[in-house]
Amino acid sequence: MVHVLSYKNPSLGQEIMGHSKISVRREHFLSGFTWMTPSSPSCAHADGVKKLKGLKYRNMSSQIVGKFSQNSQDISQEFQLPSAYESAMEALSSLITQKKRNGKSVISGQNQKLDRMLRYIKILGLEEKIAGLKIIHVAGTKGKGSTCAFCEAILRECGFRTGLFTSPHLIDVRERYRLDGMDICQENFLQYFWDCWNQLKANISEDLPMPPLFQFLTVLAFKIFVSEKVDVAIIEVGLGGKLDSTNVIKEPVVCGITSLGMDHMETLGDTLGQIASHKAGILKPQIPAFSVPQLSEAMEVLQERANELMIPLEVVAPLTFEKLNVTRLSLSGDHQLSNAALAVSLCKSWLRSTGNWKRLFEDAYEEDHLPEQFLRGLSAARLSGRAQIVVDPLINASGGNKRCSGDLTFYLDGAHSPESMDACARWFSAAAVERKDLSLSSVSSKVKTTERAWTNSYIKHCHNKESDEILKRILLFNCMDARDPQILLPKLVDTCASSGIYFSKAIFVPSISAYTKVTSAISTVPSYIPGKDLSWQFNLQRIWERTIHGKDVLDQNLKINASAGLPPREFLYEEVSHRGPEDRYFACSAVFPSLPLTINWLRDCVRENPSLRLQVLVTGSLHLVGDVLKLLRKV
Repeated sequence: MVHVLSYKNPSLGQEIMGHSKISVRREHFLSGFTWMTPSSPSCAHADGVKKLKGLKYRNMSSQIVGKFSQNSQDISQEFQLPSAYESAMEALSSLITQKKRNGKSVISGQNQKLDRMLRYIKILGLEEKIAGLKIIHVAGTKGKGSTCAFCEAILRECGFRTGLFTSPHLIDVRERYRLDGMDICQENFLQYFWDCWNQLKANISEDLPMPPLFQFLTVLAFKIFVSEKVDVAIIEVGLGGKLDSTNVIKEPVVCGITSLGMDHMETLGDTLGQIASHKAGILKPQIPAFSVPQLSEAMEVLQERANELMIPLEVVAPLTFEKLNVTRLSLSGDHQLSNAALAVSLCKSWLRSTGNWKRLFEDAYEEDHLPEQFLRGLSAARLSGRAQIVVDPLINASGGNKRCSGDLTFYLDGAHSPESMDACARWFSAAAVERKDLSLSSVSSKVKTTERAWTNSYIKHCHNKESDEILKRILLFNCMDARDPQILLPKLVDTCASSGIYFSKAIFVPSISAYTKVTSAISTVPSYIPGKDLSWQFNLQRIWERTIHGKDVLDQNLKINASAGLPPREFLYEEVSHRGPEDRYFACSAVFPSLPLTINWLRDCVRENPSLRLQVLVTGSLHLVGDVLKLLRKV
């Protein structure tokens, strides 16, 4: 099942949350488009723009506050929330100790990192309280976030107060912390944030500096969940497992391992066995453990660790459609059947270990059927930026039946490893065809097969003769330089081609997000940064053109003018013979100088041609996916 952020959907709250009893308030941040925010007595300012009457941030760092309130020494005065929130983002940014993702941390020694984590927790008085959180701890390479989202939704449907900690965030850091399925509100976030910040700041020393970013965010998660008295905390490992900041959890209720693959090799090792060893580090004595099926090299390591701890490691088979009993998973893709199955096993184990299974179900459900609460949870879980479809609200906001412009639909998936790229390609191949058929059926009752052709190593545009619609599939791509695009791009092309799906064009663009700065949903987004280094994007373009043509068509020594601007909109329709290297773009691909300019260019293309339908796959980086979502939200 594909969940789409749709225009003027009156049931959007229930569709996203999957729970009719959850109270939500709607915010109109887009013309004719509805975004959901929590409505809670303790979070009455959820719109993030109302002035907080009487709210005193006495715990806020005076140094940070001084940056936006220079006219007063009294930090207990009233502040407008956006300014206060941006100040918290500045404070978080100061904790970033690496210049890039694969850089070396200032704090050396991973064991020392965990020792320091324990000291931070003790300073905050959380040492004993963490044991009462009744934690589900999940590690893995792929599917960690999905599995955790399924777990949260299932147990919330069972009536429990849930806390969910995941990473990374896409638009706003508060996405990492969910309470009862909703992102923590700004007011509560700021209260917990500055409480943690000031207690830690007051206790720093030469051998105990402020924690790096992810360690602080992890400590903050424990603080939030303890303070909010959640019944269950679902904790996603950040990186690896054994030496991850979350592994200060000594006695979780149950542990899970999702699918393992080759990722973060600069930290975890360059073999599957080494990576599996890190993931197995979250397993604990006398704590039930579950895993999805793994390649033999990984499974041997997991099983060996389980044997050392004298615990059974149960391997969970993917769910079947029969067991789902016509329920459709809210997260799309066949790979989600494995993630959902692991979540089901983790939740069953949690319910039994905490004495809640018999109370809720009286052993009425065993192997053959899933409880109704489980099925509702599996159909309601949400996770932004993974197999997500967003119909551009600006283009599709015009009322009436008259069609004034074409269609622009974004398919977003933050795949950045070979395995996840394969899953992304399979999802897009199915979803793009499904959406095409839905759209064409609304135009004509009789739809002919769309014509596809691969001629001279390029794709002709898909033109449906019956509806007179032109369908273009566009790749919008970027990845970190720690990734290997020579593996990712061919994997994407080949997997899509095996399903008969081809890209008309590929656009390579730099992300907006910087690894050295934490921003929020209200942060300013520059449309263009002059002098931006696009050498990495040109490298991606060379790999793409080589993948499509089977040979190098770009001179490695060619100095392409990065400031030449955007290609004309005719580029979308042009054939190979019409362009050359001197034009900076080719029939198959182009480098655009900024993401906001790219989005506007795509919008202009569909505005001027009502017959044009663009399906844009955004992938390669969660940063890129988050940036696109932020831009769509800021319309």
